Amino acid sequence: MATELRMGLITPPQHIWTQAAARLAETVAERSEGELTIAIFPAGQLGDEPAMFSQMETGLLDLGIMTAAITSQREPAFVGWFTPFLFDSVAEAADATETEAAHEMLVSLEDKGLHAFGYTFAGMRHILMRDGRVESLDDVSREKVRIIPIPAMQTWWREAGATPTPVHLPDVYQSLQNRMLDGVDIDLDALVGSGFYEVAEHLTLTSHMAFPAVSVISQTTWTSLSEEERTLLDEAMQETLVWATQSQIAAEASNLAYLEESIDVFTLEDAEGVFDAANQAFQVRFGEHPVIQAFQQDVATRLNGE
Repeated sequence: MATELRMGLITPPQHIWTQAAARLAETVAERSEGELTIAIFPAGQLGDEPAMFSQMETGLLDLGIMTAAITSQREPAFVGWFTPFLFDSVAEAADATETEAAHEMLVSLEDKGLHAFGYTFAGMRHILMRDGRVESLDDVSREKVRIIPIPAMQTWWREAGATPTPVHLPDVYQSLQNRMLDGVDIDLDALVGSGFYEVAEHLTLTSHMAFPAVSVISQTTWTSLSEEERTLLDEAMQETLVWATQSQIAAEASNLAYLEESIDVFTLEDAEGVFDAANQAFQVRFGEHPVIQAFQQDVATRLNGE
């Protein structure tokens, strides 16, 4: 008898992660000759990410590509991915998925009702402001900057002197337009896809954090599948995640080229130095976690070629 799995995502249909889900569904259906299929529910149709995590943990939802940001609320080790200025690019962040600590983070979800397949990425994080470039901390002082409401981002932005402000992504455009927000901590993919450049015209390139996603399946669903189905799904997922990451690396360049033609784009050359106090605040709060510490060391070793 044919089996249909339900897959939820927070991202809209045009986002690379939703495209990846559609690609996965096509591959799985083809290789199983229709015996295993995946129904995709993008754009938060099944609720926000905390709600979808709860559904997966109870077996009501089968699969998801979930932000590492909200995954970190289930397993704090994932905060390591948001270490400020750990990576210069999506390619460097993707390379870090091969580290032992990154693998340990995935395994740690097993006792939380989830089986993790691996990682993929949206773009690096930058700063979009309504009223001007960010050249010093004075330019973000007391400014309302939209963040994802996780402690890592709250800690960093608060120490930078801004007012970190959680706003649901679909509400950001209007919030910028009516000045409920002064700026956004954002990746280029979401910036272009959601049209935020129409209401905030000053982009400061900082690459201050990476933004990974974690592909997961409910343990209840995973154990219900046959060995053959698990192998088929895992192989298709691994291929899909690689494709999505490579596509995102290419999209970084095309998104930047588009924005450079549309709005004021400025590179903050010493972004790490400008935000030094915020970087230290992150490290004080999170850097002693053993897996986060190991992850930071693993990444430094790889980047230094040791």
